[in-house]
Amino acid sequence: MAGFDPDGAGEHQLLWVEKRDSNTDWVAGCLARHAGVSRVDVGYAGLKDRHALTRQWFSLHLNGRPEPDWSTLAEPGVRILQQARHGRKLRPGALKGNRFRLRVRQLEGDLQWLEDTLQAIAANGIPNYFGEQRFGGGDGNIESARRLFAGELKRVKRRQRGFYLSAARSMLFNRVLAARVEAGNWNRPLSGERMMLAGTRSSFLAESVDDQLCQRLDEMDIHPSGPLWGRGEPMVGGEVAELERRVLEPERFWCLGLEQYGLKMERRALRMPATDLTWRIEGASLELEFLLPRGCFATALLRECLDYRQSDVAGPLRESST
Repeated sequence: MAGFDPDGAGEHQLLWVEKRDSNTDWVAGCLARHAGVSRVDVGYAGLKDRHALTRQWFSLHLNGRPEPDWSTLAEPGVRILQQARHGRKLRPGALKGNRFRLRVRQLEGDLQWLEDTLQAIAANGIPNYFGEQRFGGGDGNIESARRLFAGELKRVKRRQRGFYLSAARSMLFNRVLAARVEAGNWNRPLSGERMMLAGTRSSFLAESVDDQLCQRLDEMDIHPSGPLWGRGEPMVGGEVAELERRVLEPERFWCLGLEQYGLKMERRALRMPATDLTWRIEGASLELEFLLPRGCFATALLRECLDYRQSDVAGPLRESST
């Protein structure tokens, strides 16, 4: 579900685009060239996987220019499915979630365990890890972040620097989440917990745990959270503050690097619901469909039920902004 409704009027052209084996930024450049506008005049709500069949909205600020003839766009693997007018540029985060359809081939292993695991995921959600694509091939974004913080990397473009900072921040979040998964409390509140309201960036401090809090947690209305590191107070207390201090004390290099670049302390839910999760197993093939909140990774769901990283067994991923 998109986080907006087209206005039907305005200087921005909205395009619902299907792309295959292309990254979002490259497609944005193609649209800008076809429309004769600057790349900065093209907006989108989020990045989609390159190695997949995906659908998402783009916006182009035409600023009085005539509407291009999109039927003449001749980029391989790119199709314009729908058009609309809108009053403002699309910004990152202007969506509620992403819907996925995934086919896994050469399926082997205990199928009953897989069935039970998927049922548990549908009922209880999963740890909300950042996926490995956030860190780049061979963790290249992490290495670049290390060089950036050490002063070895100079004159980095703002967009690339953003990727490196995001990778470092995501690594620290995953460290805290892994510690809570190991302790068995990633999906239940501790004293001093910062609780995230489902589907929002709003949160509140739970200084103590009571029955009402636990009920809301069971209903997936709220989730425990972990740090997206930056400047400012940690936003938690009690057991949570002590746990995060212990986990992140050896990571001071990364914490100080993020603070140096001015990022502000934020929180992210530790738990991710997999809405509308359905699956079908036929022979050696598995088909999965599910809806994830914005900013969540399909690979985080896969890692809970499949060892998919040893071979190329996943078929084309269909992902669409919803």
